[in-house]
Amino acid sequence: MIRTLVQSAFQTGCLSVASEGLIRQVLEMKGYEASDLEALTALYEAVNSGRIQREASDSCAMTLMPLSR
Repeated sequence: MIRTLVQSAFQTGCLSVASEGLIRQVLEMKGYEASDLEALTALYEAVNSGRIQREASDSCAMTLMPLSR
């Protein structure tokens, strides 16, 4: 699921609040695979470089960080 959300963010150039929430839920439930973490790392790098914009404000949004399993 994370890969699909990341693909959408790359296609639109924007990471929505809803997508961030879904990513958070999947991570909390530990319902992800190694390929999801790779996609999340790519998303993290794209957000940090400005290639993808976050819809959420910095004050209330989650911080995207690469995770290790």
